[in-house]
Amino acid sequence: MSYDVMVIGGGIAGMEASLTLADAGYQVLLVEKSPSIGGKMIELSKVFPTLDCAGCITTPKMAATANHPNITIMTYCEVQEIYKEGEGKFRVKILKKPRYVKVDDCIGCQRCEIACPIFVPKEYEYGLIGRKVAYIPFEMASPRKALIDLDNCVMCGRCERACPTDAIDFLQQPEVVEEEVKAVIIATGFKPFDACLKKEYGYGRYKNVIHALEMERLLAPSRPYNWVLRPSDGKVPDRIAYVLCVGSRDKSLDFPICSRVCCMYSTKQAILFTSALPLADVTIYYMDIRAFGKGFEEFYNMAEDMGIRFVKGKVAKITEKEDGNLVVRVENIDDGTIEEEEYDMVVLSIGLTPNSEVVKAFKNVEIELDPFGFIKPVSENTNPVLTNVKGVFVAGCAAGPKDIPDSVAEANAAAIQCIDYLYEVGAKVVVR
Repeated sequence: MSYDVMVIGGGIAGMEASLTLADAGYQVLLVEKSPSIGGKMIELSKVFPTLDCAGCITTPKMAATANHPNITIMTYCEVQEIYKEGEGKFRVKILKKPRYVKVDDCIGCQRCEIACPIFVPKEYEYGLIGRKVAYIPFEMASPRKALIDLDNCVMCGRCERACPTDAIDFLQQPEVVEEEVKAVIIATGFKPFDACLKKEYGYGRYKNVIHALEMERLLAPSRPYNWVLRPSDGKVPDRIAYVLCVGSRDKSLDFPICSRVCCMYSTKQAILFTSALPLADVTIYYMDIRAFGKGFEEFYNMAEDMGIRFVKGKVAKITEKEDGNLVVRVENIDDGTIEEEEYDMVVLSIGLTPNSEVVKAFKNVEIELDPFGFIKPVSENTNPVLTNVKGVFVAGCAAGPKDIPDSVAEANAAAIQCIDYLYEVGAKVVVR
């Protein structure tokens, strides 16, 4: 089948671009490498600065995308090759990874999951709890279909016997399908910075050092535990420290740019934690507070009024005591002193790094990247969604770090630019 546009990435930017194009009457192929659409936004607790529920915003968008007659969704698939064969003609090869479950037959009853005896860390919860080898990724997944993690499967057959619709199929194989599209929108989002690279902070060695996305899950309405519990002993922490700019503005990592969201998401998490535990001591160690967006400065002021402490200083090292508490050594820039403070937990505010491997799929054209690995637009100021290849557009964090409203605005801009291009190459609108 021929489609008008292929959107790569099923996060908030990819869904927004797909819906804008589909509402305009164009046929959209949405390719997502994960088993479900939703991206990173579905993992969040609330959004700043309004503190609206992230899931309440994302799930209707997921449902609208999944049920739109002009959108075809391919989840658990990866774009392998893209050939530009002329203006308005791209030939793409897509790898369909086997789920070992017949999607059309699966009713999402989770009986296979109940029957499965094997537990492994759950990716959606960043390993904070386990999941079964036969599983649905998360409760709001779209499509809400099971899949089997064959790498950890012991082939006991319990899921197969438990399935009421005989949907389990261990004979499924990877399949490469070929499609033709007229334009491409890249909305692959970002990768969270690997906190293990900052060895001085002890992530991966000290149980009570976690990163901000793990804290997002602990604070979310669908959280894995009843409340925020520190991993070492399950106690509710009284003192928490946030370390900002972990993986951002760091020349030692060859990543000197700001991730733009860390100051505000850390402030948001601190507000949510303090709202539930008013007597808790929360400290945020920062280099500079960048509250540049609408309502951001007021949000920061609200945090200060709630008693959240902001300390301008660079954290040099984190060490662990015998009881699991953590000692943070920091240079207080305002006072010009070296301080050591003890905390129950430390949260590393990790930055946003490039997720642009998809550009390698372009075989006969080359998509330009900026010095930091993000997809480079023709002009950041006048046309931030147009790439150097005509007919290929970029939206959201694939082009650089940005918050959710900016990603959504950019996704709409990419869709509108794409519609102009489709009109230019003579694509026909489908009226339903």
